[in-house]
Amino acid sequence: MNNTLNLNHKPSSSAMKQKNFLKKVCFITAAICAAACGTASAEPLLNPTLNTLFKPLLADPTEPRIAVMPMLSEDALQLDIGTSADIYQNDNRTFAVGVDFGTFSRLNTSDNFKFPVDTIDYLFGINATWKKTVETGTLPFDELSARLRLSHISSHFEDGHTDENGEWIQEGPFVVPFTFSREFVNLTIALSSPEHRIYAGYQYLWHTIPDNISPHSFQAGAEVSTPGNTYLAADFKLLPIWRGDADGETKGYRGTWNLQAGMRLTALGMDRVRVAYNYFSGMSRHGMYFYRPESYSTIGMIVDL
Repeated sequence: MNNTLNLNHKPSSSAMKQKNFLKKVCFITAAICAAACGTASAEPLLNPTLNTLFKPLLADPTEPRIAVMPMLSEDALQLDIGTSADIYQNDNRTFAVGVDFGTFSRLNTSDNFKFPVDTIDYLFGINATWKKTVETGTLPFDELSARLRLSHISSHFEDGHTDENGEWIQEGPFVVPFTFSREFVNLTIALSSPEHRIYAGYQYLWHTIPDNISPHSFQAGAEVSTPGNTYLAADFKLLPIWRGDADGETKGYRGTWNLQAGMRLTALGMDRVRVAYNYFSGMSRHGMYFYRPESYSTIGMIVDL
């Protein structure tokens, strides 16, 4: 079984130049922002200008967001377009109902500054959130919050997953293209203050194609504000491994990490823009590769709406 995206050919010089250009842009942007923001006063980590009652998880790579994140070790980049929005909040802002929409794309680097889409995931759903103020003499938190989501996600290969003759690239355990679809319930509970947050979550799949996978997965994470409008965040998931056609043999779980170091561009008047570096290791976030472990780094920009 071939579990890589390697098409067994060397990228063209144009593609390599394009990739190097993207890397330089990301690093130069990060350096400029660091110089501009390094002496700025610290702002609250959980941006108070955001309108959702439950603030999006900073390091979760499947959180709806707007982000462009070139990969540093592959001829590819991540392009995410989406948001979460509350459509109802009660008067004292302790309960809300909202919607989630998101796409999570993996694009290949090609000639002439083109980015054919290898795969794309579509997510939509509804959520309910709740929060309350807490007073503890021992823990450094002042707020308890929870978010319950009911969501659907599907995944598809696109034109970037074809060979030079326009035929689907056949790899992995399935005949391409195949159907990937999931419906799930997700609960996340968090303790937070303006400078830090910890959270834990549980997800239950109540329908999935392909099947023969455990419906349970688990999540935990932490976010810490650091000087100069910077932050560190870690998201950990314990994800089930697909059992394939092994007659129901349980293959267990695998830990999946996404570590993020970022900076809000507050000093440049852009509170909702982050420059961030990510290190990802674990089961792929993309449905068409859900059976495959991956490890890579990205650097780019995230916009919080």
